[in-house]
Amino acid sequence: MFKNYFKIAARQLAKQKMYSVIKIGGFALSIAACLLIALYIKGELSYDRSYPTNHRIYRITGEYNNNGKLETGADWPPPMAKALREDFPEVEKAGRLMPHPLFYCAGSNQVKTVANEENTYEVGFTYADQDMLDILQVPMVYGDRTHALSEPNTIVLTKRKADKYFPNQNPVGKLMILNNDKNRIYKVGGVIQDFPSTSHIHYDFWLTMTGYELWKGEQSGWGSSNYYTYVLLKPGADATKFQSKLKLILTKYYLPMLLQDGNKDADQFTQKAKLLAQPITDVHLYSYNIDDGLEKGDIRFVWLFGAIAGFILVIACINFINLSTAKSANRAREVGLRKVVGSHRLSLIKQFLTESLLFSVLSFVLGIFLAALFLPAFNKMFAKTLSIPWMAWWLLPVIIAAAIIIGIIAGLYPSFYLSAFKPINVLKGQLSRGSKNSILRNGLVIFQFSTSIILIIGTLVIYKQTHYILNKKIGFNKDQVLLIQGANTLENKTLSFKNELLKSADIKNVSISDYLPVSGTKRDGNTFYKEGRMKADIGVGSQKWRVDYDYISTMGMKIIEGRNFSKDMASDSSAIIINKTMAEKLGLKNPLGQRIVNGWETWTVIGVMEDFNFESMRQDVGPLCLVLGNNTSTILAVKIKTANTKSVISYVSSVWKGFAPDQPIRYTFLDESFANMYADVRRTGNIFTTFAVLAIIIACLGLFALSAFMAEQRYKEIGIRKVLGASVSGITSMLSKDFVKLVIISIVIASPIAWWAMTKWLQDFAYRISITWWMIAVAGLAAIVIALITISFQSIKAAVMNPVNVLRWE
Repeated sequence: MFKNYFKIAARQLAKQKMYSVIKIGGFALSIAACLLIALYIKGELSYDRSYPTNHRIYRITGEYNNNGKLETGADWPPPMAKALREDFPEVEKAGRLMPHPLFYCAGSNQVKTVANEENTYEVGFTYADQDMLDILQVPMVYGDRTHALSEPNTIVLTKRKADKYFPNQNPVGKLMILNNDKNRIYKVGGVIQDFPSTSHIHYDFWLTMTGYELWKGEQSGWGSSNYYTYVLLKPGADATKFQSKLKLILTKYYLPMLLQDGNKDADQFTQKAKLLAQPITDVHLYSYNIDDGLEKGDIRFVWLFGAIAGFILVIACINFINLSTAKSANRAREVGLRKVVGSHRLSLIKQFLTESLLFSVLSFVLGIFLAALFLPAFNKMFAKTLSIPWMAWWLLPVIIAAAIIIGIIAGLYPSFYLSAFKPINVLKGQLSRGSKNSILRNGLVIFQFSTSIILIIGTLVIYKQTHYILNKKIGFNKDQVLLIQGANTLENKTLSFKNELLKSADIKNVSISDYLPVSGTKRDGNTFYKEGRMKADIGVGSQKWRVDYDYISTMGMKIIEGRNFSKDMASDSSAIIINKTMAEKLGLKNPLGQRIVNGWETWTVIGVMEDFNFESMRQDVGPLCLVLGNNTSTILAVKIKTANTKSVISYVSSVWKGFAPDQPIRYTFLDESFANMYADVRRTGNIFTTFAVLAIIIACLGLFALSAFMAEQRYKEIGIRKVLGASVSGITSMLSKDFVKLVIISIVIASPIAWWAMTKWLQDFAYRISITWWMIAVAGLAAIVIALITISFQSIKAAVMNPVNVLRWE
């Protein structure tokens, strides 16, 4: 019996080729999208679950209510880990990581072994406590984990880096040199397994904190916060109670320090501040509002994409149903004849369910192929390294079960609908085709097109905002600035290298500084006061950047009051240039000549800069000041004054080779680094575009099915109209206008929703565009054009048919 069912199903598939291609292709496309989204969600939810004791590992974070503005962070003073170990019996171990590139050797370095003269640039360096290895229990490849970082000047490598620098060797005890610094040679203390891609901790080089301080007395002071701090709770410890007790840190350590410094807000500090214990498994997805400098996900996107996957699957099933019932008249006579010769309704239901299952299985097979085909593009769009787990035991059973379940669900309604036709009515030509104005069907079209229009408007807004960000006047000139990396390895030859570059007529300026107005460069936050007002005023948090004499001219920044640094002024060693926002925050109406302090240094203001965006445009311009620094920076900024950048790069490379023959030159351009700050915005735009196209395809499939269904219902009416003289264009217009009305209703519904949603998204940016009427108009017009193209096939087909074929039995 089932063999016959499959034969009939295969014949139907071959008989209606176009409908079969649309049904299987549309269903397969939806399944591929759902599979890819499922892979993404699975990957996001699996972060930091590979650690054996992940359920007991917590990261300490903080919140501070600054006059209604919630400030968050995860950086803590050096003694925090020790205080947690000693003051909280629930804590088994506490450790720290310090990867911030502000400090020497953290972040990135030039690396070589003692047996090799050529440096290799590497990223992924962090200072770490021995306890961090014990907390994470990372498997060791070589060495003893309990002592890997216990000695001064030791380094732990991941396996992939050990294989790179010490192939086919046990590297424990081998020596490595960073940045040509032979006064501080590191000994390899161990090799750990590579961190999985689903870990927010993924450093390849672990530098010991044993016996090392960033500056004298740094490890015992509570005045600076630069360390991520993690704890491992004892088995059975209550994390909620532990978190409630963390207020002790504020009252025991912070409050006395603030009172000693005469801080005005010291008494209110414990009410405004809060310490939290964040499970390590929550760090990746639940830290979107924590300023910790890490690359991370967002649980809101996981829910969004999960909802999109569910929406795609439901709409795919509904479209499948519509396409199945759209050609109901073609199957009605078959059903009538089968019933006349003795077929029962149950056997007909089984027949139609078998057809649905066949379509579902074929769609799943094609969908899996499409998912594998689109996976590289999907990974690129989402900046992931996802893969289909072909060898997983559960994959095949899940796919088979899903194909059967979805096939049955999608086939239930068509099966009962088609098998319910009465033979006498069918064979008399009196088939009732149901309501011509189905609320359900029209609602589906409205829902689909509303979603499509929302996504189209979202795409337009995102691309417009991205264009605005990348082309806005930002207060400095990012064009034609070449950034040469790794200049610190030139040691005392940096100035000579700079002077050699300036001999080229194509180079306008050269500046030496690691502090640049793009992400990934150094930052140094300080609190400033007017001289003599430390105990009376609330301090102003500001960035303090160390630059050279040519920094402002190289970056094209504008001084609006006062002057630039000058080599002729010896007093400029204690001079400072502040931006306009800094002057306003400090209340300096006449800033020139005023003296400001940060607690251990005093500077005299010699100039005020025009504000410029030195962080993401999601933030307002903050206070900033420039002071003269040393020449041990890793970055040289070269301002080019010719369009022939290739010749300049060639010249710079030749000069570099003369100074550093054992080290390849590395360079980028400032405008590229600036654009990379908004890679996530462009990625969001690409995601919206992809889902908008997918939503439009799904909507068009639904509209195609509905137009076919409605045309079949009105064949006799169309025949009569043609006999009475109706034109093809008139009939086409008659059939199309109802669908255009549905799209217009979709525009009315979608526009306020899209405006609200994208206004909320734009609120993340301090500098943003306004949503204008033309964006909504373009999206609406696009939807109408797409709808007309989709329904024109069925409308024209119905309008040009011969009325004799419809009315011959009337």
